Amino acid sequence: MTLHTIMPLELVLQGIHNEEAEPMHEVTVKGIKMQVVPIAPGMGKIVRLLDCSLHDYLNPALMPGALIPYHTFEE
Repeated sequence: MTLHTIMPLELVLQGIHNEEAEPMHEVTVKGIKMQVVPIAPGMGKIVRLLDCSLHDYLNPALMPGALIPYHTFEE
């Protein structure tokens, strides 16, 4: 991969080896599998969609950074 940028390399690679990355969970909400970062119990911030239809990518409620309620079930 080639990256052409005027930004300093330190800024581009900032946080690439961060050991304290936010914990992500894979959840399914209304049939859409996504990765979320928990913010509060039952509430998460969408990181990315993993398994959905192409039309779901156009839904502003499912864009990365949007907050979404979800349920986790402990087994």
